[in-house]
Order: sequence, then C-alpha cells, then structure tokens
Amino acid sequence: MNGAEGRAVPGRRLPRPVFHRWLRPAITHHPYVGILGVLLGAVIATLTTRITSLGLADIRGAIHAGYDEAAWITTTYTVAQMLVAPLCPFLGAVFGPRRILLPASAAFGVAMVLLPLTGSLTGVLVFQAIAGLASGTFVPLTIGFILRNLPARFIVYGIAVYAMNIELSLNVAASLEGWFSEHWGWQWIFWDTAVLAPLMFVCVHLGIPKEPVKRDLLSGADWWGMAYASLGFGLLYAALDQGNRLDWLNSGVINGLLLGGALLVGAFLVQELSCAKPWFDFSVIFRGNIPLLCLLLVMMRLAMLSTAYLIPQYLIAVHNFRPLEVGDALLWIAMPQVLLAPLIGTLLRHVDPRLTLGAGFAAVGLACWMASHLTADWVGETFLPSQILQAFGQSFAMTSLIFFNVRNLNPAHILTLGALLQTSRLLGGELGAAFVQTFLRVREQFHSFTLGLHVPAGDPAVTRRLAGTAARLLGQSVGEPEAAERAAALLARTVRGQAYVLATIDGFVVIGWLIVVGLLLIALLRPAPAPVAAAVSSPPPDHAAAATRSSG
Repeated sequence: MNGAEGRAVPGRRLPRPVFHRWLRPAITHHPYVGILGVLLGAVIATLTTRITSLGLADIRGAIHAGYDEAAWITTTYTVAQMLVAPLCPFLGAVFGPRRILLPASAAFGVAMVLLPLTGSLTGVLVFQAIAGLASGTFVPLTIGFILRNLPARFIVYGIAVYAMNIELSLNVAASLEGWFSEHWGWQWIFWDTAVLAPLMFVCVHLGIPKEPVKRDLLSGADWWGMAYASLGFGLLYAALDQGNRLDWLNSGVINGLLLGGALLVGAFLVQELSCAKPWFDFSVIFRGNIPLLCLLLVMMRLAMLSTAYLIPQYLIAVHNFRPLEVGDALLWIAMPQVLLAPLIGTLLRHVDPRLTLGAGFAAVGLACWMASHLTADWVGETFLPSQILQAFGQSFAMTSLIFFNVRNLNPAHILTLGALLQTSRLLGGELGAAFVQTFLRVREQFHSFTLGLHVPAGDPAVTRRLAGTAARLLGQSVGEPEAAERAAALLARTVRGQAYVLATIDGFVVIGWLIVVGLLLIALLRPAPAPVAAAVSSPPPDHAAAATRSSG
C-alpha cells in the first residue's frame, strides 16, 4: 500500500479490503447483542472446564465414583471440545455462526441441567460429552464475529474484553465452586453455566443474523482430513489429560491413546498433502509471524498456569485451604481485569502490539520470579504483589497476542488459521497443564527423598524432636505409643510440606525461564503485513448502505 492509499482524505472513505464473499460482514441490527452472546459463550466454555476440575472431589462423592473413574469426567468434556475445534471454523464459514451457536447453546444448557439429576457416573459422562461438543463451538466463533460486526475502531476493545473474559473465568472459578459446595450444593457446579446458556441463546437469536449456506464450500470438502485431525488430536488430548495420573508410558491406556492419535494425525498429514482440495494449507504454518505466534500462544497458556494451578495447589497441599479460601486468593488476579481491558484496548490503538506483548510477558516473568521466593509461611495475602503484577502481565500479553494474530490474518487462509489457532490454544493449554502437574509431582518426590536423607532414623536431633513433640501430644493421646506415632506423622507431614514448597518454587522458576524464551521469540516478530493492518484499521462498513444494496 503506497502513501496516498494509506492516508485518510477528508470526505472520502478508505477503500475496503477485498475479502472472500463469505467473509463480508453479515448485516445485523443488534451487533452488540450478538457480541454479548459470543462473549458469554467464551465465558461458559472456560468457566465450565475450570469449575468442574476444581469441584471434582465433590462430584465424585455425590455420584459415589472412585478416584480413577471420576478422573474421566473432566477429560470427557475437554476431549469433546477438542473434537470440534478443528471443524468449527469451517462449519461456521459454511453455515454461519447463528446456525451453529443457537442449537449448541440450547444443547449445552439442557445437558448441564440434566447432568446432576442422573446421579450416576455414566450419566455424567454422557452429558459431559454433549456439553463439550456444544461448548467447543463457542470460543472459535467469538473472534470471527467480533471482527466482522464491530466498527473498526472498537475491534481492539472487543478483543480486550474477550481476553478479559478468559482470564476472569479462570480465576473466579475457585470462589464459585467453594461457594456452591458450601451453600447451594454440588449441582450448581453445572447449573451455574446452565443459567447463562439461555441468556446466550437469546443474545445469539437477536444479535446474530441469518446467513445463506455456502454450498460451494460444501462441495468437495475434505471431510476425511477434518475427521482425521479431530479424532487424532482428540486422542492426543486425552493422553495429555490422563498422562500424569496413569504415569505416562508405564500405562497401556496412555500408550494406546498416543499411538492411535499419532497414526490418525499421520493420516491427516498424508491426506492434506495428497488431496486435490485440502482443507488445511500447510504452507500457511510457515508464513510470516504465524509459527512464532502459535508458539507464543502455547507459552502464554502455559504461563497462565503459574497462578491457575501452582498457587491453588500450594495453598491446598501446604495450608489445607478450602476451595472458597483459594478463591479469595485468586480473586486478586480476576479483579484488575475489568479495569485493564479498556486501558489495553486504548493503548493498542496507538502502540505497536509487539511492545505491549513484550511488556506483558516481562511482567509475568517478573511475577514468577517474585513468587519463586515463597516459603512455607506464605498464605494467600502474601502472593498479592506478584498476583497484581501477574494480572497486569497476563492481560497485556493475552490481548496483544490475540490482536497481533488478527493483524496477521490473511483472509485467503482464514479457515486454515482458524483451525490452527484454536487447536494450538486447546493443545497448548493441555500441554501446559500436563507439564506443570507432572513437573510438580516429580520435583515433590525428588525433594521429599532429598529432605528425607537429612532426617535419618536414630539421628540425635531427630530423636530429640520426636521426643519433644510426643511429650506435647501425650495429653491428647492414649498412651505413649500413640503419642510417638502422631509425632512421627507430624514430622513426615512437615517434610512433605517443605518438599511441596520447594517443588512449587521450581515450578515458578521453570515458567519464568519459558517467559524468557517467549521474550526472545517476540524480538523475532516482524511488523504485520500492511494490507492486513489496513483491513483491521479500515473504517467500519456502512451497514445501512450495505443492507440497501443487498435488498436491491
């Protein structure tokens, strides 16, 4: 684009970017109602995953399921989302968001209402699968609708609110789960999002217009490629989700899932490279900033676990916090999001998103470094300085990352990029969760063994400590043998607690180093291509004029 084309001339609109016919803005008289609907969908999808995971113990007790059986409850939901992820951008382009989101929101609401009423593990798994398939369509269609229906000057604010919703959902889930379990009952772990589903349905009905079915996209569609990708990545996702519990390659189930997923992904690669009309264009992966942006998206999802997983697990394991108490600590991450969203949106209108992305990553890294100085005396309030900095960093990084992704989108490859980014988001989050959980378990075992070497039986210092503790417990025990046994248990608990503290420190340190790698990748990013930047920053379409032309 030359200088004359890039300058705004008074009284004349800039030329609109050339989009594919099916990418032109759909005319709606209530675009902001539609925006509210898709944003509610993003909240529902994220909140359901998080709150179900936190409330798994309550669910397990209510339906009388064992630990190993109940572990598949969250896996069923998230794997169902993964199955839909590669397909959703294509289906949304063919049928339009309205035809996808209306039945999906209705199915999700019904499934979440009925799920607690089954009272059995089988019923829970069936309705979790239905809810996962339905909610798997919510997030992929959100950004597309925002880009097509918000005025250009407000797009960045829509993206900021979208990023805020994801952060908010992750960090308020503990408070909600604790409140429901203690006051309203475990059923509300599912009914809370079921209450939001009708509101989403109404917003989608009123705010998202009907679009003609793009039958030309259906003819010759690469259904085999999409099926291989969905099933293959779904099996790999299940392996990642269950790997830590089943001890990875020592489990036949994990080996089977990994082998089946790898074979299907291999079949997907062969299909796309040999198909006359491939669904996925592999050349897109290696164009411009796309490879780095996908890696950064995976890293950002992993870094978010430093608060979404490490802090809650530390508070529960070391201080026996209840979910409601954990939620009170995490609220300091969620609360600043409301204030930061408009600030970030305004800043991104005037600043290179690479700068705000780097500032966000740096703030998250600094927060991890601050949290790595924790001791066994730290409680929720002690994390406050690092949490506020983390909230700032995650908000800036996530919003900038999504916005910079949008500015790098080429409409000619929107389906490929939509599938790629959504799959990267889900697999990146699960890869991060699996890594952090396994890393924390292995490091806790290592530190327990190492500390145990310094607490040998028969050591004079150990003997004196056990004798002193037993003497203090004697009045609350039935005889000296019980007091001695309780003293030994308390010492073992102290060792385990300290081992968990050291493992948590290691977790913050390794995430901090990942952030350093992310900063190096950000330094390699190039400016967004000029035509794409113009597409994002061009004036909003005149909906009334467009409606008149279409009716004529």
